[in-house]
Amino acid sequence: MQVRRDHVAGGAILFAGAFVLAVSTDLPFGTLASPGAGMLPTVVAVLMMIFAATLLLAAGASPPIGEVAWGNAAHAMRLIGVTAAAIALYTWLGFIATILLLLLVLTILVERKPLLHAVAFSIGATLLAYLVFSTLLNAPLPRGSLWQW
Repeated sequence: MQVRRDHVAGGAILFAGAFVLAVSTDLPFGTLASPGAGMLPTVVAVLMMIFAATLLLAAGASPPIGEVAWGNAAHAMRLIGVTAAAIALYTWLGFIATILLLLLVLTILVERKPLLHAVAFSIGATLLAYLVFSTLLNAPLPRGSLWQW
């Protein structure tokens, strides 16, 4: 059997789904009428695993892994690095500052968009995300160390 691109991707997604499922077992699942903190991670993990299995079943149509062009690997590594930094700074800086900086760095430095467009997008997307999560969904978002003076 020749290993194909979708074999690798499906296996990685299947592993990630199993990992999320294993990590979220200590959270209460709840019921459909009163969902607990563990319901969303469990549902997402199960859906990930279903989609990964579907991808694995249809993997024969994808190109062999040896034919994959790695020209965008540096770009992908920059995205992963910026995202990892945002994850590390999230609780210390808080939601608004972290998301704003994440989007600014991604749009200006990684994607090389014009400064005015990047700033407008970053501020708008951050405020919209804050509005949705904090106001509409009433999710507790970290304020960060900057707000505790």
